[in-house]
Amino acid sequence: MTESIKSPPRGAWLTALATLFTQVAPGRWLALMLLALHVAVVFDADAALTGAFLLAHYGLFLLWQPLVRSETRIEPRLALPVFAMAALLVLVDSTWVMALWLAILAGLMGAVATSQNERGPRWAYLLALGYLLALLLAWVLPQSLGSAAALPDGLQTAVRFGLPLLPLVILFLPATRQRSTSSTLDFIYGLMLSLLIMVMALGVFAVVAVAKVSYAWALVQTLLGMAALLLVLSWLWNPHAGFAGLGQVTSRYLLSVGLPFEGWAQRLATRAERERDPESFVRDALADLHELTWIRGGHWQAARGEGQFGEPAGHSVSHAFHGLSLTWQSPRPLTPALALHVRLLSQLLGYFYAAKVREQTLREQAYSQAIHDTGARLTHDVKNILQSMKTLLAAADMSTPEDSDRLLALMKRQLPQLAARLSQTVDKLKQPSEMDVAQQPAQSWWNALQARYEQDDVRFFADALDDTPLPQDLFDSVVDNLLTNALRKRQSESGVAIEARLELHPLVRLTVTDSGTAAPEHVARNLFLSPVVSDFGLGVGLYQAARQAARVGYRLELTDNQAGRVSFCLQATDSQPGMPG
Repeated sequence: MTESIKSPPRGAWLTALATLFTQVAPGRWLALMLLALHVAVVFDADAALTGAFLLAHYGLFLLWQPLVRSETRIEPRLALPVFAMAALLVLVDSTWVMALWLAILAGLMGAVATSQNERGPRWAYLLALGYLLALLLAWVLPQSLGSAAALPDGLQTAVRFGLPLLPLVILFLPATRQRSTSSTLDFIYGLMLSLLIMVMALGVFAVVAVAKVSYAWALVQTLLGMAALLLVLSWLWNPHAGFAGLGQVTSRYLLSVGLPFEGWAQRLATRAERERDPESFVRDALADLHELTWIRGGHWQAARGEGQFGEPAGHSVSHAFHGLSLTWQSPRPLTPALALHVRLLSQLLGYFYAAKVREQTLREQAYSQAIHDTGARLTHDVKNILQSMKTLLAAADMSTPEDSDRLLALMKRQLPQLAARLSQTVDKLKQPSEMDVAQQPAQSWWNALQARYEQDDVRFFADALDDTPLPQDLFDSVVDNLLTNALRKRQSESGVAIEARLELHPLVRLTVTDSGTAAPEHVARNLFLSPVVSDFGLGVGLYQAARQAARVGYRLELTDNQAGRVSFCLQATDSQPGMPG
């Protein structure tokens, strides 16, 4: 039996080769790239060999470059400039093209060198920068000037065989595999360095062409002139004579771009405090941007609305932050500084819009919670009134003809109280904001409570009652919940004794105690913290009562929870206003 040999999948060798390339340190690619460039530029070979080394140099550059990650798929619009640059280097035999390429490489080396934190890679890129400058000044630039800048034979030999030592040193320097990313590169520094090198090359060419001097003397004159110019610019950038320099002027321009930004931001914050609706806030804030002469108008769109501001224009830029989409229209394309400024304005508006949306959501949640709390409290009030009516109906069903006088007297006492309580509940439903406001003297409230539960075998105890004002709604809600729960417990457990006690000094204290079964541990633990479910119907009513008590300066708690003694206490806190001392 023959074994079938599995052939490797198509393209596996290409994947392995790509993996191998990604494992090579960038410093190695850099050294090989410079060596290939040196062979192509310095040594006099035929066009085919020079083109081959230039193509190899460009390929090594693509393996080293820090602008695009190696695993990123290049789009066609990015691939076109890559192939165009390769064709320009290989097909166009011009020293000025090579000088331009060396200036670009030198700027890129400087940008990468400033982003390196380790000493080894930084030295490698500085050596590469020195090599490129030496190759440009000692070989390429003299070649571009022709016979007027002919180099001595000794210098040519030194360039051919001595200058490659710098790439060889880079090749054997300790290197790291970590690549610089485009986000860490200082492109401004690299651009300035490239422009400086180009200006120097053009300056040397101008001096040689106009003054008819030697290349060395033209180079010295150009370097001295550029040094003097940089010295003056450095002094103007940050002078010490008491006036703002170019640095502050440039920073002010980049930050403000002619817009009184601080004033607009202050008006934006003030408007955010006054305006509650998110969409109205955005509309008014955009209408206040009339001072931006470079913004003609635009369009905005949010979750609950959209609108336009200003006038339409030919060019537009769009941003979206935190659910707010903004389209800015300008009469001409925005410069990079203006585009950055527009992005900052969009972010500020997006942050403020998101804050207004969260504020509106919190208001809606608070409103819904208030409706829920009011409905829950009034539901329990109605339930307690219904329980009292059932008690009266039960007494009427069990009465005999001989009890007609007593039943009539009971009805005369209880029905007006039930009607008054029901009327109060309806009033609370109409005006929930006035809940917890009404006060009633302690003596009259206590008498009304005893009259309501006269037929329920509840013992009442009170010491030295006076006209101390009590929050009527709170005390009615709490005592009705506690006594109703205790009476319900008596229906399932025979012989449960119930008592209520009111004390006014030193602090107002109402206690309701029964001799029934203790509440389960999990119910007692969460009784006043969240709605719970229990066999006794406890939980929602007492949870609402505890929150109501906390709002008016009282505290509701379960002081005893053991078999034969379950005690609830409603007590005023020390900070409760209007308490007798």
